[in-house]
Amino acid sequence: MASLSAQMDLIVEKATNLIQLCEAYQEENDLLKLEVQSLQVALGTSSEKVKQLEERVKALAVAKSFENSEADAAISEKVLDTKQKINDFVREIDKCINLLK
Repeated sequence: MASLSAQMDLIVEKATNLIQLCEAYQEENDLLKLEVQSLQVALGTSSEKVKQLEERVKALAVAKSFENSEADAAISEKVLDTKQKINDFVREIDKCINLLK
């Protein structure tokens, strides 16, 4: 009977160890679930921030293209104005040459 009692004690001890391990793993699992939730929230926040920054980059690119267009328009206007002045000078020179003849 002592061996049966010893075997029962061993089984009870192993069962107790298994229950303790199960509880420890359950606590670890709960902690990991909380960590997963917090990481999912962080990922969602980061994704939203990335989208906002991408939209901002697009807006800045559009603004820069408008700025370049305005600068190009100003340069084109200056070029046309300069060409007009040169044409006026050439006409004036032609008049002077005609008067000298």
